[in-house]
Amino acid sequence: MPPFRDDQLFIIAPGSETTLAQLGLPESFTPARYHVRSRMFPAENPGEFEPVKIRRKEKPAVNGAAGEEQPKPQEDGETEWEEDHISEEGAIWPIRNGQIVDWPCFYALMTHVFNTVNPPFHTPVLLISEPVWATKEHEKVTQFFFEKFKVPAFTMVDAAMAASYAYGVTTATIVDVGHTKADVTCVVESMLHDVGRGIAVPGCGGEALTERLWQVLKGRSGFSREMCEQLKKSNICEILPSDVEQPGDESAIADDANPAAAASTGEGQRKPSGAAGDLPKGPGEGTQAGEEKKLEDDEGVLDIASIVTGGNMGDYLAQKEREKQEKAATKQKKGSDAGQQANRPMKLPNNKRTRNTFVYEDFALHEAMKKAGMSDQKMADMQSAMDEGPNKRQKTPEPQGAPSEKPADGGVDGQQQEEPPSPAGPSPSGGFRREIEVGPERFQAATSAGGQPSILDRLADTIHRTVQSCPDINRRSDLWDSLIILGNGSHVRGFKEALLETLQKKFIISPSSATIFTSELPSNMSTPMATGANTPQPQYPGQHQQQQQHQGVNPMLLAATTAQHQHLQQQQPNQGSLPPQQQMQMQMQHHSLHSSHAQTPTSIKLAKIPDYFPEWKETGYDEATFLGAQVAAKVLFVVDAGASKAYMSRTDYNEQGPGGIHEVML
Repeated sequence: MPPFRDDQLFIIAPGSETTLAQLGLPESFTPARYHVRSRMFPAENPGEFEPVKIRRKEKPAVNGAAGEEQPKPQEDGETEWEEDHISEEGAIWPIRNGQIVDWPCFYALMTHVFNTVNPPFHTPVLLISEPVWATKEHEKVTQFFFEKFKVPAFTMVDAAMAASYAYGVTTATIVDVGHTKADVTCVVESMLHDVGRGIAVPGCGGEALTERLWQVLKGRSGFSREMCEQLKKSNICEILPSDVEQPGDESAIADDANPAAAASTGEGQRKPSGAAGDLPKGPGEGTQAGEEKKLEDDEGVLDIASIVTGGNMGDYLAQKEREKQEKAATKQKKGSDAGQQANRPMKLPNNKRTRNTFVYEDFALHEAMKKAGMSDQKMADMQSAMDEGPNKRQKTPEPQGAPSEKPADGGVDGQQQEEPPSPAGPSPSGGFRREIEVGPERFQAATSAGGQPSILDRLADTIHRTVQSCPDINRRSDLWDSLIILGNGSHVRGFKEALLETLQKKFIISPSSATIFTSELPSNMSTPMATGANTPQPQYPGQHQQQQQHQGVNPMLLAATTAQHQHLQQQQPNQGSLPPQQQMQMQMQHHSLHSSHAQTPTSIKLAKIPDYFPEWKETGYDEATFLGAQVAAKVLFVVDAGASKAYMSRTDYNEQGPGGIHEVML
């Protein structure tokens, strides 16, 4: 009988940005049930931490006052405090680049995760360790879990080994692309090779993609780095193959224009004349009415200072309401015209469109309005004005500031449930959503800049060095044919395909090339001549007879195939009649028949993920490391009933101490 059941297993995967956790294994493995932001906030007492930021509660403005007219906080009386689940200002991140940089904060984070899940007492823990962790860090984490939570059993699994468990392979090259770094590991026959391993390679994570987008978009007025981060996570950010051209400005199509703006300003009906009567009515640039003061530019970037501190809230709401009415009128007019409906152009895919829009969740505006003392009613009106029809149904990325500590099935497990939205509009608990328009810059996340190699080139070079450092030379071709690319940093559309294409262009050789046989030449074969034949060597009397028998055959191909297959080799003379030096050479040739073209790969392929996890298939396998941890926990704690002894029990910890974790961890 196994010592533990499926519903007792507790899995934790600490990360630089998000920590994954789950209690119990369902019949069909599912993605992690808890996603907790990997940051804590300083508490009131020094050395203590809180999972949520505590801030001073701002008094709402009176009669719509804003800016200098806001009432000052009362100096007398008790100060009111509130929890801020959105802002991450002043947060402490204990894990950076996979390395634990703040141990007290890390312990507080693990305690918060443990208390959030609230497992029972008899719960074994499996923790996914980062490749950059040293032996001392493994021991400190083991000691903390045994002494703090009194767990009955504990073990660690390396992130690369967990990925191989998820894919069900024993030999693979694992490329884990994280937030600011990437890890490249070779696993051969379920043995992890530390020699030449690419650990925490800087500049190869998802942050490098955001930085590149910020470089090409920071020239736009009002465009922030947070917008670039959410653009990277949207479905319009894409890495195109090298044979696909990026759409240029000259290929812009008419449906990219705003029909409501065209209907209101008369754009598209202008005549080539400078007379005032020939100009459209406006308002807007180049119209009779002239350009009005705009709080939002043509690409959806807001002037936050004008809205919050300038008292322009009413103007902005009126502007959004007018745009809604114009769009509705234009849509109704188009729907009544059957001929125009039939001639409507087809919707182009993202890589064919010059410009496209994504939904941006603006937490900066929400924070500014809250600090300005805006009432909940005004914030609700603002959010209702921005959340237009299509945006309400569109899935937006998870807020960066809001921790997701709720189960995936919608339950809360002891957490306070969210209050229903008020009748006045949606609850302003999150950021304000609005559409932002982006041009071809959304395809340049992985391009090079300033003569520096791109993230794809850096990753490709790291993968090549790691595979070439594998001591088992004959298995290097298998490592190239089983490439696993995972991690949230690789979630951008087209990233994996682009990395595979980069590897194939830089390192692969054609199988038709005769150079692949040079490594298979026996030691008794001389250098080939220009005629395609070899000069026979006198010390090998049987070689001339072999060349006479195989006239017209490629000598490299013949030597390579006969060296690999003993039954194709010609009868060699009796070794007893040869000098001792020639006998030793023939023995060395017999034991070194095949080198598997270890220097350069002839093929590079991605490993195939098992398709018998339907829940994982729906969400994607970017977090497949957690899936591998689920498989490992099932095998180590339940299936083999503890026979493999791949975990430390409480008795083992009392006898061996924290150092015993090195004997059991994978």
